[in-house]
Amino acid sequence: MIVRNNRTYELLSTPFARQLWTIELALKIPYICNMKPLSHPKMEDVTVEGILYAFSNPVRIRIYAELASAECAQICSAYRDIAGAKLPKSTLSQHFAVLRETGLIRSERKGTELHNETRCEELYERFGPMIESIIDAYIKQNARDKKSAKKKKSK
Repeated sequence: MIVRNNRTYELLSTPFARQLWTIELALKIPYICNMKPLSHPKMEDVTVEGILYAFSNPVRIRIYAELASAECAQICSAYRDIAGAKLPKSTLSQHFAVLRETGLIRSERKGTELHNETRCEELYERFGPMIESIIDAYIKQNARDKKSAKKKKSK
């Protein structure tokens, strides 16, 4: 007897159970075997141009800043509301792919989720305080923009 997804099947004792088992395996095996491996550049391949490109989008720099301040790896869907509106999962995936391919974050596949964390120590060794300075400037700019928006609303 097999229990799958809260259903009990007699192990290959009925044609229906054999058919379900065969279909389930046929659907799972290609998915597991054909997962695209994640690409993480070596630290010597990470460039200033790539970092500046990744940070040119306000959503990506905000994702990176929040990942850097997180205590542990985070999943992509934790950032769906990051831009003040719900971002589609496909858009988030693209942002995380850019951050990963430029070498700013490291992603690890756990089941169907990607757990992401920054490569702060490695980046600091290669680029010094450059990334911290960019993030600090972004945070200050964001705070100024929020203050000016509040002043405009109050008038």
